[in-house]
Amino acid sequence: MNYGKPDTRKSAGRRDKNDDPLGANSEIGRKLRQYYDDLIGEEIPDRFSDLLSQLEQKSGAGTAGNKD
Repeated sequence: MNYGKPDTRKSAGRRDKNDDPLGANSEIGRKLRQYYDDLIGEEIPDRFSDLLSQLEQKSGAGTAGNKD
């Protein structure tokens, strides 16, 4: 029974052209989001992490001497 609730479901497999305001760009956006989510999930290589640490140390040492 429905008990007064409107049925807002659309037919499976049928899409109204107003459903997706971005059209084909939505599919591109979904694929980009999936790609970047996968990329973020990967671990940073040890060598890259070491280089970042060295850069932070040099950057911190260079700004510590320049305090006014």
